[in-house]
Amino acid sequence: MQSITETTQVEKENKPAIDKRLKALNVAMKRNHYRQDALIEILHKAQESFGYLEPEILEHIARQLKLPLSRVYGVATFYHLFSLKPSGVHSCVICLGTACYVKGGGKIISAIEEELGIHAGETTSDKQVSLMTARCIGACGIAPAVVFDGTVTGKQEPEKVLQQIKNWQSDP
Repeated sequence: MQSITETTQVEKENKPAIDKRLKALNVAMKRNHYRQDALIEILHKAQESFGYLEPEILEHIARQLKLPLSRVYGVATFYHLFSLKPSGVHSCVICLGTACYVKGGGKIISAIEEELGIHAGETTSDKQVSLMTARCIGACGIAPAVVFDGTVTGKQEPEKVLQQIKNWQSDP
């Protein structure tokens, strides 16, 4: 695996974009005095800058904060708002908390996986839709709940969710 500080020919051609993103991340770490307890804030800044948390970026953060890579990776994978893969244009998060699951959350995720041919945590090949799950989003009173591009919607059914996804896919 290549280090973030190594430079290849491709990186030289894209240097302004890479440097700008990496510089923003380094500024965030410096502003937090390279404190280990600022890890979550720094991971947020990294994801904001790069779009997702690339392995090289996680290694860079671990080195700069003097943390084991396993700890940085553990935090990045524990919180569902962090992504280790590029995200699609649209995001669909299915709540699988107890109330949502009992009221049909499991059927919703199954229908989407079958229709799109992807599993939770994946993005469609056209990069339009990322499918995710959450243990609970705190919307138990309107179960089953689905989050479309950051907007919580309640009392969902597989057909309604699939229609929203089809609308996204038909938009140019």
